[in-house]
Amino acid sequence: MGLVVQKYGGSSVADAEGIKRVAKRIVDTKKDGHQVVVVVSAMGDTTDELIDLAEQVSPIPAGREFDMLLTAGERISMALLAMAIKNLGHEAQSFTGSQAGVITDSVHNKARIIDVTPGRIRTALDEGNIAIVAGFQGVSQDKKDITTLGRGGSDTTAVALAAALDAEVCEIYTDVDGVFTADPRVVKKAKKIDWISFEDMLELAASGSKVLLHRCVEYARRYNIPIHVRSSFSGLQGTWVSNEPQGAQKVEQAIISGVAHDTSEAKITVVGVPDKPGEAAAIFRAVADAEINIDMIVQNVSAASTGLTDISFTLPKAEGRKALDELEKAKSAIGFDSLRYDDQIGKISLVGAGMKTNPGVTADFFKALSDAGVNIELISTSEIRISVVTRADDVNEAVRAVHTAFGLDSDSDEAVVYGGTGR
Repeated sequence: MGLVVQKYGGSSVADAEGIKRVAKRIVDTKKDGHQVVVVVSAMGDTTDELIDLAEQVSPIPAGREFDMLLTAGERISMALLAMAIKNLGHEAQSFTGSQAGVITDSVHNKARIIDVTPGRIRTALDEGNIAIVAGFQGVSQDKKDITTLGRGGSDTTAVALAAALDAEVCEIYTDVDGVFTADPRVVKKAKKIDWISFEDMLELAASGSKVLLHRCVEYARRYNIPIHVRSSFSGLQGTWVSNEPQGAQKVEQAIISGVAHDTSEAKITVVGVPDKPGEAAAIFRAVADAEINIDMIVQNVSAASTGLTDISFTLPKAEGRKALDELEKAKSAIGFDSLRYDDQIGKISLVGAGMKTNPGVTADFFKALSDAGVNIELISTSEIRISVVTRADDVNEAVRAVHTAFGLDSDSDEAVVYGGTGR
């Protein structure tokens, strides 16, 4: 039997009963002969409550102290979980991210992992203990400050530890039974996927699927760590995410893996940009220098009479004000006319490696949206994904229409959502 890394989200450890239920599952894994490392998130909505509290005290909290505050949630849940495990007769040791050897860069609130040196975790395992690690956090390489990895960062912590410890599998426990063909909160007839490739899962995660964080899947693919997404509320098999199906599980790659949606983005349109070399570079350099990630980009054909064009792009809503401020500072240098901001948009994405060799997928996708009366504002494609931006109010109807049009609806019972927000 090998080493297993298990990650439990906030909905799984939301209260004392949840913590005791998770502790029993961990102990059962240990009894099966595995070494067990557990990564745990903050209880329930603790992180949101801490963020609200910080904003009441300071409208713009200092990054270092904000990270120090947010990591308190995981420290609470890891200590309580260690107590619950000891109550079941097994030894457990809890570790903060820094104690576990999670080394990051110095960017507060969204740090990236540079290295993992899990010496203390190895020692705990060698002594027969269960190791419990606070997710979502690390320590900066240069200043030795506490850092956080951004929302959903516990997924990344788990996969990074699995890679560093050469684990057999990284099990991500959530409040649904696996990865579905769409969000089961929106599409009641969504089907559970038994196996999905890293590539398809990366596209789904990047397109808004909440069950796994994009950075987590990227890390797993790089180090070839199989991920098993399953529910902590049931004993059912979940979804395997890997290069190849696991063991005897032979699953043919589907043409379409699923439909994802995202309503957390906003759109900025830079109006009246001179249509000449270097203008787009200047716009996106201003945004990049503010450390803002951009998703979709569309440039209109320039007007012959004016030689001006419009450039639109999407970005996280939380970064919208910062991006507008940076672009305003660069307005005179770039020479554009004005900025438009729209945060009432949503993105719908169709994902599947099979669409590369199946003509008609694009036509069927747009017909489904048309039949549902959904207007399209932006379009972006890759080899295995088609994404469109629509009005936020149209997103749920669009997702259901596309899901049905591609035959993804389940004939069996509705998907079960056990609680929480999906992570």
